[in-house]
Amino acid sequence: MKDITIGIIYGGKSTEHEVSVHSAAYVCDILEQKYKIIKIFISREGKWFVQEKCGPLQPADREVSPVICKDYNLYALDGQTYKADVFFPVLHGAMGEDGTMQGLFEILGVPYVGCGVLTSALGMDKELCKLLASFYGVKIAPYIKLEKDDNYDLPYLQAAVGGLGYPVFVKPVSLGSSVGVTRVDAPEDLKPAIDKAFKYQGSILIEKGVDKAREVFCAVVGSGKNIHTSLCGELKAVNSAFFDYKAKYEDPHGCDMKIPADIPQETQDEMRKASALVFKVLRGCGLARMDFLLGSDGKFYFSEINTLPGMSATSLFPQLWQASGKKYEDILDSLIKSAFDRKRENESYSIER
Repeated sequence: MKDITIGIIYGGKSTEHEVSVHSAAYVCDILEQKYKIIKIFISREGKWFVQEKCGPLQPADREVSPVICKDYNLYALDGQTYKADVFFPVLHGAMGEDGTMQGLFEILGVPYVGCGVLTSALGMDKELCKLLASFYGVKIAPYIKLEKDDNYDLPYLQAAVGGLGYPVFVKPVSLGSSVGVTRVDAPEDLKPAIDKAFKYQGSILIEKGVDKAREVFCAVVGSGKNIHTSLCGELKAVNSAFFDYKAKYEDPHGCDMKIPADIPQETQDEMRKASALVFKVLRGCGLARMDFLLGSDGKFYFSEINTLPGMSATSLFPQLWQASGKKYEDILDSLIKSAFDRKRENESYSIER
């Protein structure tokens, strides 16, 4: 398939910049065995560069800009042009996973891997995503929404949170990788957690913790009536109170992974069904990872969707599929095919004039 050129985009302005670069290096290693690859790095400042090797910015990297043109879609200041037949975003968080990048692809008129603008935007907003899931019968944990300009009364808020029951988790509404998240076990620890979350975003959730919660995950690919789910996997934090950023990315022994998860078959079947349902409700296309919390009573709660999950060798998404008997390279091939299929389908609809 060397006649297909894939523009793999990574880095970005979000707090998950390093995670994105790490994921992209693995995806590039696999895909360049079969495809032509353009490696496109986005700096923390938002500038685009074509690289020879995925990684930090190098002097030899060529700065480019996306452009709307029939013959090319990337233009360098020195006049060099590039044309990607399909874009493959390996971006996480804001300005990559939230619909903004997907909107750019739509404007450029180029096929792209992953969910569209609406799904990506809804997926990044934890509250809106939970509300939709709940509307269709998927359980969610109770929460309180708080805005930075609410001028809240702390004693009143502490009483309201006490009504939920401790522990609670304070988190920004639209960030991933557990950035800005704090577990709170007592009223006096609530304000510091709120202040921390507000450093990252102006909207936060105070969510009731699930008793002796286990974090269970399910990978999804496909769209519409052709949605496939992986076996469920479980991660347990080893050196922290929950699966936070340090456990995920900084501590090499921060978590234990088990795929398939050691849960009843009925529970796993229900989680996979819920994963497919939420993905369909959100009009998902391509890929996602669904996160659940499983309580000691056997009940599970939908936590969030990741429409561009980590994709490195140690990430959950590829490992969930490998444990389900699927080759990761085949999954990547299917994602690229789905990008072209969606583009053709969208172009098949007539526009009234």
